[in-house]
Amino acid sequence: MEQQLGFCTTSDGVSIAYATVGEGAPLVYVTGWPGHLGLEWEKPVARELLEDLAEGVTLIRYDMRGSGLSDHDVPDLSLDAWVKDLEAVIQKLQLDQFTLLALGLLAGPIAIICAAAHREQVTKLILSSAYLRGSELATPERGKAIADYVATFGAFATIDPDTDPSELEKSKDAVQIAREAAPPAVQGAVARAILDADVSRLADRISMPTLVMHSRHDSTVPFGLGRALAAQLSNVRFVPFEASWGAAPWRQQQALLEEIRRFLGVEAVSRPRPLSGDMVTILFTDVEGSTALTHRLGDAKARELLREHERMVREALKAHGGSEVKTMGDGFMASFSSATKALECAIAMQRAFAEHNESAEEPIKVRIGLNAGEPIAEDDDLFGTAVNEAARITAAAEGGEILVSDVVRQLVKGKDFLFADVGERQLKGFDESVRLYEVRWRGKV
Repeated sequence: MEQQLGFCTTSDGVSIAYATVGEGAPLVYVTGWPGHLGLEWEKPVARELLEDLAEGVTLIRYDMRGSGLSDHDVPDLSLDAWVKDLEAVIQKLQLDQFTLLALGLLAGPIAIICAAAHREQVTKLILSSAYLRGSELATPERGKAIADYVATFGAFATIDPDTDPSELEKSKDAVQIAREAAPPAVQGAVARAILDADVSRLADRISMPTLVMHSRHDSTVPFGLGRALAAQLSNVRFVPFEASWGAAPWRQQQALLEEIRRFLGVEAVSRPRPLSGDMVTILFTDVEGSTALTHRLGDAKARELLREHERMVREALKAHGGSEVKTMGDGFMASFSSATKALECAIAMQRAFAEHNESAEEPIKVRIGLNAGEPIAEDDDLFGTAVNEAARITAAAEGGEILVSDVVRQLVKGKDFLFADVGERQLKGFDESVRLYEVRWRGKV
């Protein structure tokens, strides 16, 4: 899958770079912050998301004026001007009908303005981390301070010191894209436009089917503003989800993609996301005594119980950004780019099973094992020593337990997890014994 680059000219004479990739109905990715089409396609942190978004559609992106491959030396850096950038791309590609996708920051207001003006062309609208009035994002004093800071130093140009080690390379890539996309002055202009935007008067003109998604923990746009936006629209589906960060789509990728595909009616192509050489945390689940369970309950009832296991596992994976690699009938293999997310997911799974077991006639006892390393990605699967060890660690656990390798424990050092050293274990197929740790998940909030 490779993107094709092109250029168009806005009504006020600005050259705008755009890119297309994939096949299918047009999905126009509205630019809400300075980006760089070329650099984003080179970096796994962005390309992974873009390739997923392009499944089953023609994904159309562009660099807003002042950034990336578009004209930089432009006099007009305003919300109206950035709407012109989007409209120029639509006109150049002669899009009669298309879906608009806005994933945060200034993209929401731009998409709403465009959708209201082109109601016959915009067949669907997808908004995440969106709002109606920028004045509600911060007090005037704080808003001015934020915009002034961004205009001087730039935004998203440093790495959070608490970044999980397994996400460090992605964070470095994101910082490089932010630094090279546009100078701080342009970023400051976008920040001011975000805070000054007011599209509340256009809400009653948004009549096309609209998907509004919002993280309950959005640190950029409060959850209540997304909910208020959805309440003003007439043909809307509102989807709250769990994510730890505000406006970075790659941090919310798993939760966003499933809802976007469902809304568009696009079938996902199942494939593991990590590339060979990436640090990945591997998680396995295994239903304890599944064979005996089938003999005791019969095929139909046992399968019903396993479906419940599958449902709870997939819900946890979706909520914590895990990628399902495969299912083995009575267990799952999943991968995570973050060891912290993987452990949080494992704990969420065991808590869900424990809650189920309190009232169930037949309990579901699941063992979970985790390991981290650099697996080989090939033919929709993951291979290698790290994967094999994760599977053996799972086999060493008992129902209701989470066992992890020392590698995983070290990756989350300083995080809010409790471990109990269960000693050295001789894992099948491995010459050397391995020290394992049990995650104390009961009572963890």
